[in-house]
Amino acid sequence: MEILHSPLHFFIFITLLSTATELSRSADTITLSQPVRDNETLVSAGAKFELGFFGAGNSSNRYVGIWFYNIPVKTIVWVANRDDPINGSSGVLQIGTGGNLVIVDGTGRAVWWSTNTANLTSNDVAARLLDSGNLVLIDENNHGSGNFLWQSFDHPFDTLLAGMKLGWDLRIGLNRYLTSWRDLDDPSTGDITYAVELQGLPQKFLRRNASVIERSGPWDGNQFSGVLMNPNAIINPNFVMTAQEVYYTYQLNDDSTITRAVLSPSGTLHRCVWNNSMQWTVIYELPNDSCDEYSKCGPNAMCTIGDARMCSCLTGYTPKSPQEWAMLVWSSGCVKKKPLNCPKGEGFEKLEGVKVPDMLSYWVNKSMSLDECRAKCLKNCTCTAYTQAYIAGKGSGCLLWYGDLIDIRKLIQSSSNQNVFIRVMASDLGNHKWKSWLVVAAVAASLCLAILLLLCFWRRRTKKRLGKISEVQAGSEDNLELPILDLEDITKATNSFSSLNKIGEGGFGPVYKGLTSDGVQIAVKRLSQNSRQGCDEFKNEVLLIARLQHRNLVKLLGCCIDGEERMLVYEYMPNGSLDSLIFGNRGGNSLVWRRRFNIIVGVARGLLYLHRDSRLRIIHRDLKASNVLLDSEMNPKISDFGMARAFRGDQLLEKTKRVAGTYGYMSPQYAIDGIFSTKSDVFSFGVLVLEIISGRRNREFHHHDHNFNLLGHAWKLWLQGKAIELIDRQMEDSFPISEVIRCIQIGLLCVQQSPDQRPTMSSVLLMLDSESASLPQPKQPGFYTERFNDQIEVETSEFTITIVEGR
Repeated sequence: MEILHSPLHFFIFITLLSTATELSRSADTITLSQPVRDNETLVSAGAKFELGFFGAGNSSNRYVGIWFYNIPVKTIVWVANRDDPINGSSGVLQIGTGGNLVIVDGTGRAVWWSTNTANLTSNDVAARLLDSGNLVLIDENNHGSGNFLWQSFDHPFDTLLAGMKLGWDLRIGLNRYLTSWRDLDDPSTGDITYAVELQGLPQKFLRRNASVIERSGPWDGNQFSGVLMNPNAIINPNFVMTAQEVYYTYQLNDDSTITRAVLSPSGTLHRCVWNNSMQWTVIYELPNDSCDEYSKCGPNAMCTIGDARMCSCLTGYTPKSPQEWAMLVWSSGCVKKKPLNCPKGEGFEKLEGVKVPDMLSYWVNKSMSLDECRAKCLKNCTCTAYTQAYIAGKGSGCLLWYGDLIDIRKLIQSSSNQNVFIRVMASDLGNHKWKSWLVVAAVAASLCLAILLLLCFWRRRTKKRLGKISEVQAGSEDNLELPILDLEDITKATNSFSSLNKIGEGGFGPVYKGLTSDGVQIAVKRLSQNSRQGCDEFKNEVLLIARLQHRNLVKLLGCCIDGEERMLVYEYMPNGSLDSLIFGNRGGNSLVWRRRFNIIVGVARGLLYLHRDSRLRIIHRDLKASNVLLDSEMNPKISDFGMARAFRGDQLLEKTKRVAGTYGYMSPQYAIDGIFSTKSDVFSFGVLVLEIISGRRNREFHHHDHNFNLLGHAWKLWLQGKAIELIDRQMEDSFPISEVIRCIQIGLLCVQQSPDQRPTMSSVLLMLDSESASLPQPKQPGFYTERFNDQIEVETSEFTITIVEGR
């Protein structure tokens, strides 16, 4: 084998590769024009990935790998010679005489080589590292075709990057799957794999050797049965199933995001994001909960997160080992209570919102209707369940199970319409239906009685009506009774909810201006039938805000519950929202600095009351300009407590899987990890301060010199000593520059990346009230990354982060 000894140099060769075959993202590339030796590296043109030799642990073994270039923690995403390391530092990566990419040791022995490249000469072949992290070999004589002779993306390691395919190329029998390291210091082939398997219908399996750790459920034409494939803020997933290929892949919603799915030696798949704290943050993992564990409850049982016992037998089955189940050991599963009387007197029970059973003994037909599927299962006495194989479009196909039903779980959230029909005896089906109706009737009767008693109790204790709202406004701080108002009176006050009285609309629904019989102006929030928030937020707001009394919080005057109608009645704010003041066209005297400063201080006082001085410690979770209202004297009042949460006196933070709020105002810890605390509101307040001063929205901010958001722009100006350039041009000519700069500094302190570095609201008020006290220097804000697209991001009032690899 020929070894080239000429010095290494990097030749930048910029090209656009066709996306018709293997790569969806055309990217600048770096061409390997000379051998890469052990002390040399190759960097992709966009400086996103780097290729070179590396060592693992304390071993002297050397490997050729690819890692992220632009982060300080060396994170390996691919290894060429994972099972054939070179001992010492004499290795060389080069193009061999046969056109293969080869690694040779100090003796000239090839320890690794790429697949055969049709015996091309080394002069015909070029190796390139793409900005996607893909190492490719191309034919220099035909480089415009877009076809790769070989690519590292076809031979994954333990990491799935954007654009990689997890699955099969059926034309050549290529199976791309992940395999873990042996351990944290040894990149050789480990015991854990993550792959798309094709028996029956495609499923994703996480395995330790042959044993299943977790499975996704079969592909139903729209999604995997146990997986939510909804796009989220970070990635956009996709599953492709054709006669030529079957694979899962994902793309980045923002090319500046650094993320990876990595398989750990311990048997867990992690979705990681590189954050501004210079570390990897795990935002999702598989298994994600106990019910994700394969066959957690054994055969013929269902696993349900949230149930006290977690596992329950299917209808017609009983625990195989009652003693073990009594000790919460469920692995033995369930067996039939008595043999089926096939084929007489049997039917099917429908299971909704479940991950369908594993296909251990099954039959699939891709064109049969659901009725035909039922008939076929009923004719075969060994058939235990059936479902429609594909639910995409009008639905088609038949999937039958024989024998035991394994790995069924109740899904917490499911957008799937695929139902599983379990075979049961007529007596079980009848009793089950009778018991179900009995339970429903009992619950309905109890609920009606409870509502009736509650309404009577409220009406007896609260004889106030809409005409006496003025009395509520003048009530003491200790008066926490919330009047129940009549729909008829509210309808009259709002002129039958006339469009002329409509003053706004949010996630809860439309807001109407009203006038009571004694001349009190009110604002009525009417729950929309298709509200993104709904009854939970309605109840949450009633329970929380009714107990809050502060001059910088909007006052809830009463509520209305009448049939399907749900309404909240507030004091009317004649000057609307802060959003329309600083981002709208109102201008004039409303934009003077003293007014802006008073709004900043008022919002700070309202937050301090919520965090420290109220009866409950309240985290607002959705503080933004549109949720700050202005009364007749331009005093700010925080509104919209539908997303708020109450903390115990000793509680500091909480984690949720349902991240609700508004992009641009959420702290990184809350947006990425679901962790919120008082410091989450502090971050939102800091964003609000910078928006008030600049008159610009954080997320819609654009600048001709860079692609930062408003926080990044403010930080950039602060470092350059040009913070004064952040000030809104509509501000009056004369204002105290030092006070404005001080507020910019306070805003930057509030939006720092680490929650521990952000001040409390009590400290913020001290900073605002004292002009002489020195302030600490702010550190880098959260989400300090440049955006690389020209799209204006649209504000949303709520979103839910659901990750796509797991159930």
